[in-house]
Amino acid sequence: MTALYCRLSVDDANDGDSNSIQNQKKILLNYAKENGYTNYQFFVDDGYSGTTFERPDFKKMIEGIKAGIIKRVIIKDMSRFGRDYLQVGMFTEIMFAEYDIHFIAVNDGVDSQKGENDLTPFRNLFNEWYARDCSKKQRAVKRMKGMAGERVATQVPYGYLKGEDGRLVVDEETAWVVKLIFDLCVQGLGIGKIASELTRRNIPTPGTVAFYRYGHKRNYHPDSECQWHSNSIANILSHKEYLGHTVNFKTFSKSYKFKKRYDTPEDQQMVFENTHPAIITQETWDTVQRIRQHRRRNQKQDEPGLFSGMLYCADCGSLMYLARGVTVSREQERYCCGNYRKRTNSCSMHYIRAVVLEELILENLRQTVKFATEHENEFAQHIMNRTLAKQQEGIKILQKMLSTKEHRIKELDGIIKKLYEDNFTGKLSDERYMIFSKDYEDEQHTLKAEVEDLRSQIEEQTSKVVNINSFLTVAKKYTSFETLTPGMLHELIEKIVVHEGDKSSGHRIQKIDIYYSFVGDLETSHVVAQRNLKTRKAA
Repeated sequence: MTALYCRLSVDDANDGDSNSIQNQKKILLNYAKENGYTNYQFFVDDGYSGTTFERPDFKKMIEGIKAGIIKRVIIKDMSRFGRDYLQVGMFTEIMFAEYDIHFIAVNDGVDSQKGENDLTPFRNLFNEWYARDCSKKQRAVKRMKGMAGERVATQVPYGYLKGEDGRLVVDEETAWVVKLIFDLCVQGLGIGKIASELTRRNIPTPGTVAFYRYGHKRNYHPDSECQWHSNSIANILSHKEYLGHTVNFKTFSKSYKFKKRYDTPEDQQMVFENTHPAIITQETWDTVQRIRQHRRRNQKQDEPGLFSGMLYCADCGSLMYLARGVTVSREQERYCCGNYRKRTNSCSMHYIRAVVLEELILENLRQTVKFATEHENEFAQHIMNRTLAKQQEGIKILQKMLSTKEHRIKELDGIIKKLYEDNFTGKLSDERYMIFSKDYEDEQHTLKAEVEDLRSQIEEQTSKVVNINSFLTVAKKYTSFETLTPGMLHELIEKIVVHEGDKSSGHRIQKIDIYYSFVGDLETSHVVAQRNLKTRKAA
């Protein structure tokens, strides 16, 4: 059988009708008939670049060659076969020769049965240069548009539609699902459970929506149109576009020959704020990202601990984990230091019973929310005064450390200069000079790096602000509550730090520091759990 192969990429289509699929078919069909090749079949890849050989019909043609079905391949010219010099040579000069394939490129005068064409390698090389030049120009245009704030991503995030002016507009049909996903995450559900919940509700997946709207089959599964996966949830929860921002250059390819995309480091991405309507508020986004930073491990029980992912050991900084089991009652469940549970002997237990912690946090939350919502101005002034005092204290400590290190750097300059003079006058041997100078220069190099780090910390502390309005917005959602919920905790509290219990007084006294979202710790957010050890022993 004779294979008549046609290919057209987007760039080739811009060159006019000469490379169109219809024109290629016409040329190949006429050639086949003129030369008596009646048993033929067309293999067509429309919209595929010549730099990749992962093309559906091309792969089918190669399978036919390997199966011994195809004995002849005819193309319009060498550029239709591909634009990768090495890959084209591998197929046409090695594989086709191995399988005894009669290869013809009509317009380039290539016919393997008439001997090798000396110009063919050069044509292949020129075809590759053409692809490289097109890629370079496209990247330059894309870079220019992206730097100017124009959205360059081709895929529209789920929950949005592309408007007539190219900007994103809210898709009312799916935007509510995006809000639901973020809300479920705030309520403490992991990405797996969120996916299960959406599946239970029979909500069509993004791939299903794209198929019915645009005919895209890539992520469409006809047997499971509403079967959500955790990867889709994680992807949605990481999209800054839902804040109303345009994010350019999130991925890159290492070469125009490779289509695989790699994630660009976040500090190298370009973010342009407020370019389209937001679906998610900044407060919800911050809460979700904080939760996602501390993904909880899977529990044997169906429900995760109420404080999982937000409880920290005061001494080693490790996350604290809930210890419970089938034979452990609700009143006996307790949180313990993660390092202690690993049996590394690097920290103590720091245990606190879950019910005790819930009572303390519930009471403190009630007092804080009540005061913040009923006395907004007084609460705001209190936060500003406390933050300013802590900020100034922290900056003062950092500046003192900076001054000490800068003074030592100047001292070392003088010492190194003196060493040089002593070596020059012969008071110090070359060998001793090299040893001493290297030690001092290494110390100076380390100090300079520490100085730069301290300056960055001082600058960060100076520009640091608290977002009181964001806290008040969240607090007003919970003006009246009787119990704690994961959603409430994640929105109102950033973290809880648990100290080790002190038994020296005959009571077990344990300090707990509560750090609220957006405003940090307050004077009233340091609570104490106390238990009489003697009473417990008597009982």
